[in-house]
Amino acid sequence: MKTRTVYACTACGAVSPRWAGQCPACKGWNCMAEEVQAAPSGKAGKAQALSGAGRAVSLAELDAAPHAARPTGLPELDRFLGKGLVPGAAILLGGEPGIGKSTFLLQLCGHLAARGEKVFYVSGEESLPQLKGRAERLGALAPTLLAMASGSADEAAAAMRAEKPTLTVIDSVQTMASSLADGLPGSVSQVRAVSAQLVEEAKKGGTALTLVGHVTKDGQIAGPKLMEHMVDTVLYLEGDRRHVFRILRVLKNRFGPSDELMVFGMGEKGLEVVPDPSTYFLGARDPGLPGAAVVMAMDGQKPFAVEVQALASPSFLSIPRRAAMGFPVNRLHLLLAVMEKHLRLNFGQVDIYAKIGGGLQLSEPGLDLGLVAAVLSSFYDLAVPEGAVFWGEVDLNGQIRPCQGHEIRYKQAKRLGYGPILHPGSGRKGVKRLADFQAALFGASRPKGPAPRAGRVAPDAEQDPGDGG
Repeated sequence: MKTRTVYACTACGAVSPRWAGQCPACKGWNCMAEEVQAAPSGKAGKAQALSGAGRAVSLAELDAAPHAARPTGLPELDRFLGKGLVPGAAILLGGEPGIGKSTFLLQLCGHLAARGEKVFYVSGEESLPQLKGRAERLGALAPTLLAMASGSADEAAAAMRAEKPTLTVIDSVQTMASSLADGLPGSVSQVRAVSAQLVEEAKKGGTALTLVGHVTKDGQIAGPKLMEHMVDTVLYLEGDRRHVFRILRVLKNRFGPSDELMVFGMGEKGLEVVPDPSTYFLGARDPGLPGAAVVMAMDGQKPFAVEVQALASPSFLSIPRRAAMGFPVNRLHLLLAVMEKHLRLNFGQVDIYAKIGGGLQLSEPGLDLGLVAAVLSSFYDLAVPEGAVFWGEVDLNGQIRPCQGHEIRYKQAKRLGYGPILHPGSGRKGVKRLADFQAALFGASRPKGPAPRAGRVAPDAEQDPGDGG
Protein backbone atom coordinates (compact mmCIF):
# COMPACT_ATOMS: atom_id res chain seq x y z
CA MET A 1 0.00 0.00 0.00
CA LYS A 2 1.36 3.40 -0.97
CA THR A 3 1.65 5.91 1.84
CA ARG A 4 2.18 9.64 2.10
CA THR A 5 3.23 11.99 4.88
CA VAL A 6 0.85 14.79 5.87
CA TYR A 7 0.57 17.19 8.79
CA ALA A 8 -2.70 17.26 10.78
CA CYS A 9 -3.78 19.83 13.34
CA THR A 10 -4.22 18.29 16.80
CA ALA A 11 -6.88 20.88 17.66
CA CYS A 12 -9.25 20.95 14.67
CA GLY A 13 -8.05 18.05 12.48
CA ALA A 14 -7.19 20.13 9.41
CA VAL A 15 -4.70 18.40 7.09
CA SER A 16 -1.85 20.13 5.27
CA PRO A 17 0.69 18.59 2.86
CA ARG A 18 3.53 20.52 4.53
CA TRP A 19 4.36 21.62 8.06
CA ALA A 20 3.50 25.11 9.23
CA GLY A 21 3.86 26.84 12.55
CA GLN A 22 0.25 28.03 12.46
CA CYS A 23 -2.75 25.93 11.49
CA PRO A 24 -4.36 27.44 8.36
CA ALA A 25 -7.86 26.49 9.59
CA CYS A 26 -8.11 27.29 13.33
CA LYS A 27 -5.06 29.65 13.46
CA GLY A 28 -3.56 27.72 16.38
CA TRP A 29 0.19 27.75 16.89
CA ASN A 30 2.52 24.71 17.09
CA CYS A 31 -0.30 22.20 16.68
CA MET A 32 0.64 20.52 13.36
CA ALA A 33 1.71 16.88 13.89
CA GLU A 34 3.19 14.53 11.30
CA GLU A 35 1.05 11.56 10.22
CA VAL A 36 1.41 8.78 7.69
CA GLN A 37 -1.68 8.04 5.58
CA ALA A 38 -2.51 5.63 2.80
CA ALA A 39 -2.41 7.33 -0.57
CA PRO A 40 -5.84 7.45 -2.25
CA SER A 41 -6.34 5.07 -5.15
CA GLY A 42 -8.39 6.30 -8.06
CA LYS A 43 -8.98 2.76 -9.33
CA ALA A 44 -10.63 1.63 -6.10
CA GLY A 45 -13.07 4.56 -6.11
CA LYS A 46 -13.89 4.00 -9.79
CA ALA A 47 -14.51 0.28 -9.25
CA GLN A 48 -16.83 1.00 -6.32
CA ALA A 49 -18.78 3.53 -8.39
CA LEU A 50 -19.19 1.07 -11.28
CA SER A 51 -20.15 -1.87 -9.10
CA GLY A 52 -23.64 -0.49 -8.44
CA ALA A 53 -23.60 -1.50 -4.78
CA GLY A 54 -25.79 1.47 -3.81
CA ARG A 55 -29.49 1.38 -4.66
CA ALA A 56 -32.04 4.14 -4.21
CA VAL A 57 -35.23 3.24 -2.31
CA SER A 58 -38.53 5.00 -1.76
CA LEU A 59 -38.81 6.58 1.67
CA ALA A 60 -42.60 6.20 1.59
CA GLU A 61 -42.27 2.40 1.27
CA LEU A 62 -39.44 2.06 3.79
CA ASP A 63 -40.28 0.07 6.95
CA ALA A 64 -38.99 2.15 9.89
CA ALA A 65 -40.45 -0.09 12.62
CA PRO A 66 -37.14 -1.91 13.35
CA HIS A 67 -35.53 1.48 13.96
CA ALA A 68 -38.05 2.70 16.55
CA ALA A 69 -36.58 4.11 19.75
CA ARG A 70 -36.29 1.73 22.70
CA PRO A 71 -36.85 2.88 26.30
CA THR A 72 -33.83 2.98 28.58
CA GLY A 73 -35.65 2.26 31.85
CA LEU A 74 -35.28 5.91 32.95
CA PRO A 75 -38.35 7.93 31.88
CA GLU A 76 -36.51 11.23 32.42
CA LEU A 77 -33.67 10.11 30.14
CA ASP A 78 -36.13 8.94 27.48
CA ARG A 79 -37.75 12.39 27.40
CA PHE A 80 -34.30 13.95 27.40
CA LEU A 81 -33.14 12.01 24.32
CA GLY A 82 -36.46 12.22 22.52
CA LYS A 83 -38.03 8.78 22.95
CA GLY A 84 -35.09 6.62 24.02
CA LEU A 85 -32.21 4.87 22.28
CA VAL A 86 -32.59 4.62 18.52
CA PRO A 87 -31.04 1.48 16.92
CA GLY A 88 -28.04 2.46 14.83
CA ALA A 89 -27.72 5.88 16.48
CA ALA A 90 -24.31 7.17 17.56
CA ILE A 91 -23.99 9.26 20.74
CA LEU A 92 -20.91 11.20 21.80
CA LEU A 93 -20.58 11.97 25.52
CA GLY A 94 -17.99 14.49 26.66
CA GLY A 95 -16.97 15.87 30.03
CA GLU A 96 -14.05 16.70 32.28
CA PRO A 97 -12.05 13.91 33.97
CA GLY A 98 -13.76 12.52 37.06
CA ILE A 99 -17.09 14.23 36.39
CA GLY A 100 -18.98 10.90 36.19
CA LYS A 101 -19.16 9.87 32.51
CA SER A 102 -18.25 6.24 33.11
CA THR A 103 -20.51 6.06 36.16
CA PHE A 104 -23.47 7.42 34.22
CA LEU A 105 -22.99 5.03 31.29
CA LEU A 106 -22.47 2.00 33.52
CA GLN A 107 -25.70 2.84 35.35
CA LEU A 108 -27.46 3.17 31.99
CA CYS A 109 -26.12 -0.25 30.97
CA GLY A 110 -27.40 -1.68 34.27
CA HIS A 111 -30.91 -0.31 33.67
CA LEU A 112 -31.03 -1.78 30.18
CA ALA A 113 -29.61 -5.13 31.33
CA ALA A 114 -32.23 -5.30 34.09
CA ARG A 115 -34.89 -5.11 31.35
CA GLY A 116 -33.34 -8.13 29.59
CA GLU A 117 -31.54 -6.10 26.89
CA LYS A 118 -28.03 -7.17 25.87
CA VAL A 119 -25.49 -4.39 26.43
CA PHE A 120 -21.77 -4.31 25.64
CA TYR A 121 -19.26 -2.17 27.54
CA VAL A 122 -15.77 -1.76 26.06
CA SER A 123 -13.25 -0.16 28.42
CA GLY A 124 -9.86 0.99 27.26
CA GLU A 125 -9.03 2.58 30.63
CA GLU A 126 -9.99 -0.07 33.21
CA SER A 127 -9.41 -3.79 33.63
CA LEU A 128 -12.34 -6.19 33.89
CA PRO A 129 -11.96 -6.70 37.69
CA GLN A 130 -12.02 -2.93 38.18
CA LEU A 131 -15.08 -2.65 35.97
CA LYS A 132 -16.87 -5.42 37.87
CA GLY A 133 -16.11 -3.80 41.22
CA ARG A 134 -17.60 -0.51 40.06
CA ALA A 135 -20.65 -2.27 38.60
CA GLU A 136 -21.23 -4.06 41.92
CA ARG A 137 -21.03 -0.79 43.80
CA LEU A 138 -23.57 0.78 41.43
CA GLY A 139 -25.85 -2.26 41.42
CA ALA A 140 -25.51 -2.66 37.66
CA LEU A 141 -24.47 -6.32 37.41
CA ALA A 142 -26.69 -8.50 35.23
CA PRO A 143 -26.19 -11.62 33.07
CA THR A 144 -26.80 -9.66 29.87
CA LEU A 145 -24.13 -7.05 30.67
CA LEU A 146 -21.11 -7.98 28.55
CA ALA A 147 -17.72 -6.30 28.96
CA MET A 148 -14.35 -6.20 27.25
CA ALA A 149 -11.10 -4.55 28.30
CA SER A 150 -9.37 -3.73 25.03
CA GLY A 151 -7.86 -0.85 23.15
CA SER A 152 -8.49 -2.31 19.70
CA ALA A 153 -11.32 -0.93 17.62
CA ASP A 154 -11.13 -4.00 15.38
CA GLU A 155 -11.83 -6.32 18.35
CA ALA A 156 -14.68 -4.10 19.52
CA ALA A 157 -16.24 -4.05 16.04
CA ALA A 158 -15.94 -7.84 15.73
CA ALA A 159 -17.63 -8.33 19.12
CA MET A 160 -20.43 -5.93 18.13
CA ARG A 161 -20.93 -7.93 14.94
CA ALA A 162 -21.08 -11.23 16.82
CA GLU A 163 -23.16 -10.24 19.88
CA LYS A 164 -25.52 -7.67 18.25
CA PRO A 165 -26.20 -5.79 21.53
CA THR A 166 -28.86 -3.15 22.06
CA LEU A 167 -26.27 -0.65 23.35
CA THR A 168 -22.49 -0.52 22.95
CA VAL A 169 -20.37 1.80 25.09
CA ILE A 170 -16.80 2.70 24.05
CA ASP A 171 -14.93 4.20 27.01
CA SER A 172 -13.12 6.05 25.61
CA VAL A 173 -12.54 6.74 21.92
CA GLN A 174 -9.16 8.36 22.64
CA THR A 175 -7.82 5.07 24.05
CA MET A 176 -8.79 2.97 21.00
CA ALA A 177 -6.64 2.22 17.96
CA SER A 178 -7.69 0.97 14.53
CA SER A 179 -5.70 -0.95 11.94
CA LEU A 180 -7.15 1.35 9.28
CA ALA A 181 -4.90 4.24 10.35
CA ASP A 182 -1.39 4.83 11.60
CA GLY A 183 -0.36 6.70 14.70
CA LEU A 184 -0.78 6.38 18.43
CA PRO A 185 -4.20 6.10 20.14
CA GLY A 186 -5.65 9.56 20.64
CA SER A 187 -4.07 11.10 17.56
CA VAL A 188 -6.27 12.87 15.06
CA SER A 189 -5.99 10.12 12.44
CA GLN A 190 -6.75 7.36 14.98
CA VAL A 191 -9.73 9.17 16.52
CA ARG A 192 -11.16 9.77 13.06
CA ALA A 193 -10.62 6.16 11.95
CA VAL A 194 -11.93 4.61 15.18
CA SER A 195 -15.06 6.76 15.14
CA ALA A 196 -15.80 6.02 11.49
CA GLN A 197 -15.24 2.28 11.92
CA LEU A 198 -17.43 1.91 15.01
CA VAL A 199 -20.22 4.19 13.76
CA GLU A 200 -20.40 2.24 10.49
CA GLU A 201 -20.52 -1.07 12.39
CA ALA A 202 -23.28 0.26 14.67
CA LYS A 203 -25.44 1.36 11.76
CA LYS A 204 -25.00 -1.97 9.98
CA GLY A 205 -25.88 -4.02 13.07
CA GLY A 206 -28.63 -1.77 14.39
CA THR A 207 -27.03 -1.20 17.80
CA ALA A 208 -26.99 2.12 19.61
CA LEU A 209 -23.39 3.30 20.05
CA THR A 210 -22.09 5.62 22.76
CA LEU A 211 -18.60 7.05 22.46
CA VAL A 212 -16.94 8.68 25.47
CA GLY A 213 -14.75 11.63 24.48
CA HIS A 214 -12.07 13.40 26.48
CA VAL A 215 -12.01 17.19 26.62
CA THR A 216 -9.23 19.72 26.15
CA LYS A 217 -8.18 22.38 28.63
CA ASP A 218 -10.63 24.75 26.91
CA GLY A 219 -13.54 22.42 27.63
CA GLN A 220 -13.98 21.27 24.02
CA ILE A 221 -14.22 17.59 23.07
CA ALA A 222 -10.74 16.45 22.06
CA GLY A 223 -10.14 15.25 18.53
CA PRO A 224 -11.25 16.49 15.13
CA LYS A 225 -14.53 18.37 14.84
CA LEU A 226 -15.51 15.81 12.22
CA MET A 227 -16.29 13.37 15.04
CA GLU A 228 -19.17 15.59 16.26
CA HIS A 229 -20.58 15.70 12.72
CA MET A 230 -20.43 11.92 12.35
CA VAL A 231 -22.57 11.15 15.40
CA ASP A 232 -26.31 11.75 15.81
CA THR A 233 -26.28 13.12 19.35
CA VAL A 234 -23.69 15.08 21.31
CA LEU A 235 -24.07 15.16 25.10
CA TYR A 236 -21.95 17.02 27.62
CA LEU A 237 -21.76 16.22 31.33
CA GLU A 238 -20.66 19.19 33.40
CA GLY A 239 -20.55 20.36 36.98
CA ASP A 240 -18.16 21.08 39.80
CA ARG A 241 -16.52 18.05 41.38
CA ARG A 242 -16.66 19.87 44.73
CA HIS A 243 -20.46 19.92 44.51
CA VAL A 244 -22.84 16.98 44.34
CA PHE A 245 -24.82 18.08 41.29
CA ARG A 246 -24.11 17.24 37.65
CA ILE A 247 -25.81 18.69 34.57
CA LEU A 248 -26.21 16.69 31.35
CA ARG A 249 -26.75 18.93 28.32
CA VAL A 250 -27.70 18.19 24.72
CA LEU A 251 -25.55 20.03 22.19
CA LYS A 252 -26.88 18.16 19.14
CA ASN A 253 -29.73 15.71 18.71
CA ARG A 254 -31.22 14.39 15.48
CA PHE A 255 -33.99 12.50 17.26
CA GLY A 256 -35.24 15.00 19.83
CA PRO A 257 -34.78 18.43 21.40
CA SER A 258 -31.34 20.00 21.27
CA ASP A 259 -31.73 22.44 24.19
CA GLU A 260 -32.67 20.12 27.05
CA LEU A 261 -30.81 19.35 30.26
CA MET A 262 -30.97 16.86 33.11
CA VAL A 263 -29.84 17.45 36.67
CA PHE A 264 -28.21 14.63 38.65
CA GLY A 265 -27.09 14.41 42.24
CA MET A 266 -23.99 12.37 43.03
CA GLY A 267 -24.74 9.89 45.79
CA GLU A 268 -23.24 6.74 47.26
CA LYS A 269 -24.78 4.61 44.51
CA GLY A 270 -23.86 6.82 41.60
CA LEU A 271 -25.83 9.53 39.85
CA GLU A 272 -29.45 10.02 40.86
CA VAL A 273 -31.88 11.97 38.69
CA VAL A 274 -33.32 15.13 40.26
CA PRO A 275 -36.93 15.04 38.96
CA ASP A 276 -37.74 18.67 39.88
CA PRO A 277 -34.63 20.91 39.95
CA SER A 278 -36.69 24.08 40.53
CA THR A 279 -35.24 24.81 43.97
CA TYR A 280 -32.38 22.29 43.99
CA PHE A 281 -29.67 24.93 43.59
CA LEU A 282 -30.89 27.26 46.33
CA GLY A 283 -29.82 25.09 49.25
CA ALA A 284 -30.10 26.51 52.76
CA ARG A 285 -30.22 30.30 52.45
CA ASP A 286 -31.13 33.16 54.80
CA PRO A 287 -33.49 35.53 52.93
CA GLY A 288 -32.91 38.30 55.48
CA LEU A 289 -29.28 38.92 54.52
CA PRO A 290 -28.42 41.76 52.11
CA GLY A 291 -26.59 41.12 48.88
CA ALA A 292 -28.61 38.09 47.72
CA ALA A 293 -31.44 37.79 45.20
CA VAL A 294 -33.33 34.83 43.75
CA VAL A 295 -33.50 34.63 39.96
CA MET A 296 -35.91 32.41 38.02
CA ALA A 297 -33.39 31.27 35.43
CA MET A 298 -33.89 29.07 32.39
CA ASP A 299 -31.49 26.61 30.82
CA GLY A 300 -33.01 24.91 27.82
CA GLN A 301 -36.71 24.52 28.59
CA LYS A 302 -36.38 24.04 32.36
CA PRO A 303 -36.96 26.95 34.75
CA PHE A 304 -35.25 26.79 38.13
CA ALA A 305 -34.51 29.21 40.93
CA VAL A 306 -30.89 30.17 41.66
CA GLU A 307 -29.40 32.60 44.13
CA VAL A 308 -27.25 35.49 42.91
CA GLN A 309 -24.93 36.90 45.56
CA ALA A 310 -23.06 40.22 45.55
CA LEU A 311 -20.71 41.98 47.94
CA ALA A 312 -19.97 45.72 47.76
CA SER A 313 -17.31 46.93 50.16
CA PRO A 314 -15.13 50.08 50.37
CA SER A 315 -11.95 49.85 48.34
CA PHE A 316 -8.54 51.16 49.34
CA LEU A 317 -7.07 50.67 45.87
CA SER A 318 -6.79 53.18 43.06
CA ILE A 319 -8.59 50.72 40.80
CA PRO A 320 -11.36 48.85 42.66
CA ARG A 321 -11.64 45.10 42.29
CA ARG A 322 -14.31 43.39 40.19
CA ALA A 323 -14.75 39.61 40.37
CA ALA A 324 -17.45 37.28 39.06
CA MET A 325 -18.02 33.55 39.47
CA GLY A 326 -20.56 31.63 37.41
CA PHE A 327 -20.83 34.23 34.63
CA PRO A 328 -18.40 36.41 32.60
CA VAL A 329 -16.82 39.27 34.52
CA ASN A 330 -17.34 41.59 31.54
CA ARG A 331 -21.06 41.20 32.10
CA LEU A 332 -20.61 42.58 35.62
CA HIS A 333 -18.60 45.51 34.27
CA LEU A 334 -21.36 46.31 31.77
CA LEU A 335 -24.14 46.23 34.38
CA LEU A 336 -22.15 48.41 36.79
CA ALA A 337 -21.59 50.98 34.06
CA VAL A 338 -25.30 51.05 33.25
CA MET A 339 -26.19 51.46 36.93
CA GLU A 340 -23.70 54.31 37.36
CA LYS A 341 -25.11 56.09 34.32
CA HIS A 342 -28.85 55.69 34.87
CA LEU A 343 -29.09 55.41 38.67
CA ARG A 344 -26.52 58.14 39.40
CA LEU A 345 -24.42 55.80 41.54
CA ASN A 346 -20.67 55.97 42.15
CA PHE A 347 -18.85 52.64 42.31
CA GLY A 348 -15.41 54.23 41.84
CA GLN A 349 -14.32 53.48 45.42
CA VAL A 350 -16.19 50.20 45.93
CA ASP A 351 -14.96 46.64 45.42
CA ILE A 352 -17.74 44.50 43.97
CA TYR A 353 -17.78 40.70 43.94
CA ALA A 354 -20.63 38.64 42.49
CA LYS A 355 -21.29 34.92 42.11
CA ILE A 356 -24.02 32.38 41.42
CA GLY A 357 -24.70 30.06 44.33
CA GLY A 358 -24.24 26.33 43.97
CA GLY A 359 -21.33 26.44 41.52
CA LEU A 360 -23.57 26.93 38.46
CA GLN A 361 -22.41 28.44 35.18
CA LEU A 362 -25.12 30.55 33.52
CA SER A 363 -25.05 32.89 30.56
CA GLU A 364 -28.73 33.59 29.88
CA PRO A 365 -29.88 37.27 29.62
CA GLY A 366 -32.58 36.91 32.30
CA LEU A 367 -29.85 36.92 34.95
CA ASP A 368 -29.23 40.68 34.57
CA LEU A 369 -32.07 41.93 36.79
CA GLY A 370 -31.12 39.59 39.63
CA LEU A 371 -27.50 40.77 39.47
CA VAL A 372 -28.63 44.40 39.67
CA ALA A 373 -30.87 43.59 42.64
CA ALA A 374 -28.05 41.79 44.49
CA VAL A 375 -25.54 44.62 43.87
CA LEU A 376 -28.02 47.30 44.99
CA SER A 377 -28.94 45.25 48.06
CA SER A 378 -25.31 44.97 49.15
CA PHE A 379 -24.48 48.58 48.21
CA TYR A 380 -27.35 49.97 50.31
CA ASP A 381 -27.03 47.22 52.95
CA LEU A 382 -30.75 46.47 52.55
CA ALA A 383 -32.09 42.96 52.11
CA VAL A 384 -34.52 42.39 49.25
CA PRO A 385 -38.05 41.48 50.37
CA GLU A 386 -38.41 37.88 51.46
CA GLY A 387 -39.87 35.75 48.69
CA ALA A 388 -38.94 38.17 45.88
CA VAL A 389 -37.86 36.70 42.57
CA PHE A 390 -36.38 38.45 39.51
CA TRP A 391 -35.65 37.97 35.83
CA GLY A 392 -35.08 40.32 32.91
CA GLU A 393 -32.43 41.63 30.53
CA VAL A 394 -30.89 45.06 31.16
CA ASP A 395 -29.77 46.94 28.04
CA LEU A 396 -27.28 49.79 27.75
CA ASN A 397 -30.05 52.42 27.89
CA GLY A 398 -31.19 51.30 31.32
CA GLN A 399 -34.29 49.57 29.96
CA ILE A 400 -35.44 46.20 31.28
CA ARG A 401 -36.24 44.03 28.29
CA PRO A 402 -38.24 40.79 28.08
CA CYS A 403 -36.34 37.55 27.79
CA GLN A 404 -37.15 34.11 26.47
CA GLY A 405 -39.56 31.90 28.41
CA HIS A 406 -41.36 34.70 30.29
CA GLU A 407 -44.61 32.77 30.63
CA ILE A 408 -42.82 29.61 31.79
CA ARG A 409 -40.83 31.54 34.40
CA TYR A 410 -43.93 33.31 35.69
CA LYS A 411 -45.93 30.10 36.07
CA GLN A 412 -43.04 28.38 37.82
CA ALA A 413 -42.56 31.32 40.22
CA LYS A 414 -46.28 31.26 41.04
CA ARG A 415 -46.22 27.51 41.57
CA LEU A 416 -43.31 27.81 44.00
CA GLY A 417 -45.08 30.57 45.94
CA TYR A 418 -42.70 33.45 45.21
CA GLY A 419 -43.83 37.03 45.61
CA PRO A 420 -43.34 39.83 44.82
CA ILE A 421 -42.36 38.94 41.26
CA LEU A 422 -40.36 41.62 39.44
CA HIS A 423 -40.17 40.99 35.70
CA PRO A 424 -39.91 43.04 32.49
CA GLY A 425 -42.99 44.86 31.27
CA SER A 426 -44.56 48.30 31.13
CA GLY A 427 -46.84 50.33 33.42
CA ARG A 428 -48.55 48.19 36.03
CA LYS A 429 -47.53 44.96 34.31
CA GLY A 430 -43.91 44.93 35.35
CA VAL A 431 -40.90 47.19 35.49
CA LYS A 432 -39.61 48.95 32.41
CA ARG A 433 -36.62 51.03 33.57
CA LEU A 434 -33.88 50.63 36.13
CA ALA A 435 -35.11 53.69 38.02
CA ASP A 436 -38.57 52.14 38.34
CA PHE A 437 -36.99 48.88 39.45
CA GLN A 438 -34.97 50.58 42.18
CA ALA A 439 -38.06 52.42 43.42
CA ALA A 440 -40.10 49.22 43.43
CA LEU A 441 -37.35 47.38 45.29
CA PHE A 442 -36.47 49.92 47.98
CA GLY A 443 -39.43 52.27 48.05
CA ALA A 444 -40.31 55.44 46.18
CA SER A 445 -37.34 57.43 47.51
CA ARG A 446 -33.86 56.25 46.66
CA PRO A 447 -31.84 55.25 49.73
CA LYS A 448 -28.95 57.62 50.46
CA GLY A 449 -26.84 55.07 52.28
CA PRO A 450 -26.91 51.89 54.35
CA ALA A 451 -30.18 51.43 56.21
CA PRO A 452 -30.87 49.15 59.20
CA ARG A 453 -34.00 47.61 57.75
CA ALA A 454 -35.21 46.41 54.35
CA GLY A 455 -37.41 48.57 52.19
CA ARG A 456 -40.74 47.54 50.77
CA VAL A 457 -41.64 46.64 47.24
CA ALA A 458 -44.28 48.69 45.51
CA PRO A 459 -47.57 46.79 45.41
CA ASP A 460 -47.83 47.01 41.62
CA ALA A 461 -44.48 45.27 41.03
CA GLU A 462 -46.12 41.85 40.79
CA GLN A 463 -48.64 41.62 37.98
CA ASP A 464 -49.79 39.20 35.33
CA PRO A 465 -47.32 38.45 32.54
CA GLY A 466 -49.23 40.65 30.10
CA ASP A 467 -46.82 42.12 27.58
CA GLY A 468 -43.74 41.22 29.60
CA GLY A 469 -42.65 38.49 27.21
